[in-house]
Amino acid sequence: MPDETRHAEAIDDAPSPRTAAVIPAAGRGVRLGRGAPKALRPLGGTPMLVHAVRAVARARTVSLVVVVAPPDGAAAVRTLLDEHPLPQAAGDTDVMVVTGGGTRQESVARGLAALPGDVDTVLVHDAARPLVPVETVEAVAAAVRAGAPAVVPALPVSDTVKQIGPGTPAGEPEPVVATPERSLLRAVQTPQGFDRTVLAKAHADAPREGEGATDDAGLVERLGVPVVLVPGHEEAFKVTRPLDLVLAEAVLARRRVTDGF
Repeated sequence: MPDETRHAEAIDDAPSPRTAAVIPAAGRGVRLGRGAPKALRPLGGTPMLVHAVRAVARARTVSLVVVVAPPDGAAAVRTLLDEHPLPQAAGDTDVMVVTGGGTRQESVARGLAALPGDVDTVLVHDAARPLVPVETVEAVAAAVRAGAPAVVPALPVSDTVKQIGPGTPAGEPEPVVATPERSLLRAVQTPQGFDRTVLAKAHADAPREGEGATDDAGLVERLGVPVVLVPGHEEAFKVTRPLDLVLAEAVLARRRVTDGF
């Protein structure tokens, strides 16, 4: 067999690069009040984490979802996901559970470390954004596939934002030092998408102590790597406070009536 033919067959036999989603779900979610961790709070009778896993798994480009569980709750999370299997719309998407760390940054890093070698695009999604539309997930993944090293869905900011001075005691009037131009601001969401190599380097170079970035794109920015935005969606909001949960219940109820969701 000619060498050229053998080379072509080797290329054809090589596995296609895959896209995986990492969902850190190891936090306690204290702002929702006492009770179960935020990711396990029920939404329409189903834990928010299950909604989040199903949301990203519906994307045709996602073939693996890695859920990063609380350090003492990996077995319970695995049982929970087994009790709520993915719908047929998720195709052959696999779901893996790994044990998280003490911070979100550490948990995402552990999720990254668990990915198989054929994954080259990684989406990082908040478990507390259970209603992100599949179109948003697909748009982020497609932008990474098109060559962007880091992609974030975002919405324009509707409120005027004030910057305050540091060091004001809690409960005291806060001095305003600047009013940023609202048209240049965006409120970011998840999933955030990355070239795997870029995200792995961002986590490897990130400080383990002190003030960390509030999202993974922030870690990538510190490398000097460009981050681009794609349109987000108003239903990809984060469920942080009790009022957010009320809104999420209303959105889910509407979907069940209009979309059979």
